[in-house]
Amino acid sequence: MEEKELKALVSLLDDEDQQIIAHVESKILSIGKTIIPLLEEQWEGSFSPNTQSRIENIIHTLQFRLLQDRLIHWKESESEDLLRGMWVIATFLYPDLEFEKLQKEIEQIYYDAWLEQKDEMHPYDQVRSLNNVFFQKMKFRGNTRNFHAPANSLINNVLESKKGNPISLSIIYSLVAQKMNIPIYGVNLPNMFIVMYKSASVTPFYINPFNKGIIFTREDIDSYINELHLSPIKEYYEPCSNVDVIKRVLRNLSNGFEQLGDHEKNDEIKMLLQSISPVGEW
Repeated sequence: MEEKELKALVSLLDDEDQQIIAHVESKILSIGKTIIPLLEEQWEGSFSPNTQSRIENIIHTLQFRLLQDRLIHWKESESEDLLRGMWVIATFLYPDLEFEKLQKEIEQIYYDAWLEQKDEMHPYDQVRSLNNVFFQKMKFRGNTRNFHAPANSLINNVLESKKGNPISLSIIYSLVAQKMNIPIYGVNLPNMFIVMYKSASVTPFYINPFNKGIIFTREDIDSYINELHLSPIKEYYEPCSNVDVIKRVLRNLSNGFEQLGDHEKNDEIKMLLQSISPVGEW
């Protein structure tokens, strides 16, 4: 379809006939994401609040479909890249966010942390050195005052504000550690997300980035599980997959929007979670 025809089609959104509007919306949606720049241009040139609102809804629908496709593709083909998965989720509220921007920010933290590392450091000393950069120099910290805020689960917001929830801080912490060849991975505890240092050469130990990188042991997890009156299972002690990490982030986002009473966004997040989960799991 020529640009002139596309503009004529979009102009019909100003019609008062609901059947015509529905037909036009359906036609525009069938064209796909390539029409978004034109829609944005038409929005800027419109003086009708109703037309602008209809264009906004169409753009959001197209962007959400794109997000869904990206998330499914990530699960099927790119799940080894946790940062990319977090970028996909962040585009839910920030559709223009560039992946390269996140890469550069993680790279900067890595560089600062790498400068503090020394050859032949003991694993505990590696972690203490990383903690010093992450929590003292960079000032990352848990957002205890506004714990359930959706922003705590969006990596771009956390990198900017330096405040996050247990899983977002653990993700950034582990991404930096792995770039430094430090074997630190996420662990999916109930009501908490932590990371663990797992290597064949040392006894595994655990780190809590939400609590300034405090180090603890398997026995501490035993006590935690016992306090929750749960039976210990392997998943509480071993690294989880990146797909499980992303699912946990989506659940946190869903809970955050539910706390705010934003049912529309909550429903959309549930749709995203459902799209990468087996039937009945989520």
